[in-house]
Amino acid sequence: MSPVARGTFDVHLVAAPAEVDGAVHRYDFTKTFAGDLEGTGAGMMLSVGDPQSGSAGYVAMETVRGRLGEHAGAFALQQFGTMHAGSHTLHYEVVPGSGAEGLAGIAGRLHLTIDEDGTHRYELDYEL
Repeated sequence: MSPVARGTFDVHLVAAPAEVDGAVHRYDFTKTFAGDLEGTGAGMMLSVGDPQSGSAGYVAMETVRGRLGEHAGAFALQQFGTMHAGSHTLHYEVVPGSGAEGLAGIAGRLHLTIDEDGTHRYELDYEL
């Protein structure tokens, strides 16, 4: 059975200039992770659609540097999300080959829940 890291993260999202003649919205973000994974993250998100109407999609790439258990280092995460007609789908995975230093060789998938108060909670199923 793979280890599971649990905790929360704060995210700060900033709108950046749109791409593809304004059709693709871009956001830069930073994160602070707490819990079993302690560290910081930074990345960018691209989205298309109308989230206010309930239909949109996004992709994001981010780098994470910190400590996971007794291992310190860095890795990257990729996200793919869609929303349509009240339904949400999210795929959130460690990028293969992205681990460095004490996190070299990491693989896994992150599961995200957002509480009613906006708290972002993660569960990272991983292998090292």
